[in-house]
Amino acid sequence: MTEVGKLDLLPDEWVEVRSASEILATLEEDGTLDGLPFMPEMLACCGRRYQVYRRADKTCDTVNWTGLRRMERTVHLNALRCDGSGHDGCQAGCLFFWKEAWLKRSPAEKGEVRLADDALCAGNGAEPTTRDRGWLESTVFRSPPADGEVRYRCQATELPKATCPLAWWKPDQYVRDVRMNKIPLAEVLRGLAISAYSKFLRRLTGRAFPNLAGSLKRTPTDALGLRAGEWVIVKSKEEILTTLDAKGRNRGLSFDSEMLPYCGRRFRVLRRVERLIEESTGRMIQPAGVAIILENVVCMSRYRRFCPRSIFPYWREIWLRRAEASETPPTAENGAAAGAQAKLHSP
Repeated sequence: MTEVGKLDLLPDEWVEVRSASEILATLEEDGTLDGLPFMPEMLACCGRRYQVYRRADKTCDTVNWTGLRRMERTVHLNALRCDGSGHDGCQAGCLFFWKEAWLKRSPAEKGEVRLADDALCAGNGAEPTTRDRGWLESTVFRSPPADGEVRYRCQATELPKATCPLAWWKPDQYVRDVRMNKIPLAEVLRGLAISAYSKFLRRLTGRAFPNLAGSLKRTPTDALGLRAGEWVIVKSKEEILTTLDAKGRNRGLSFDSEMLPYCGRRFRVLRRVERLIEESTGRMIQPAGVAIILENVVCMSRYRRFCPRSIFPYWREIWLRRAEASETPPTAENGAAAGAQAKLHSP
């Protein structure tokens, strides 16, 4: 007999998001299922059909930075990212985590998607449930701290509660990478080799692989005034290294190894990032200095054991340059890394 809420969904399968009333009935008093919040931004997806992007069986810990963590019965759906509308305009654009209990399989040949079947999503006159939109919206706030500063809760801030530690040496995660998330075996083996070498190098020299440490004590800035829609070229690794300190940072922002595959390539600016929820504290912060998100540029986790979360990296303007009109126009190659995953969800 199938366990409740267990569908064993695979990438590219079609699913339908259950109605809001069905989903709210699965939640605890704090708005979570198995520690994972269902967020107000997800309500607009209720009753609609989507394809599975990948299983979210593991995910990076971006709260305490303890490494990868295990999650059960959860998937990411294609192109469904948080727009921050329920969290005071946070611009991180994270992929939603979807518990399988919030979904049901849908035939691939099914026609037009239907609207949600209750007033919480579509406003079609259905009777509200005891747990309504207002109740759900109230769950995005933590208990007010002593200083009166607003603190937020979201799927990213609550990940430690919704997951458990996942040691690198546990083999079942790699089996699931290949069998469930359809990652080629050669890539998984390459990732394992990189991880092992990096751990060895860190113990031997104190530096990980690849080494992205710079030599500056005070890092420079460059104001390009980039706006959404403009085309830019990511500078070469060598150029970017000249802007970094010994910790691989420029004014506190790290240039990460997962950003290396994008060096020398052309992309369009998605937006400037001016508001973010700090995942470790729940505070809404304004990043120090200019941070840019690029279209179709996400973390592919080549150096992090294939976490499927596809987070947007943040770019300093000094790591970019405006593309000249005469330069080669963008090709399909530029979008192959992330495809539709880089798009923000707009119901």
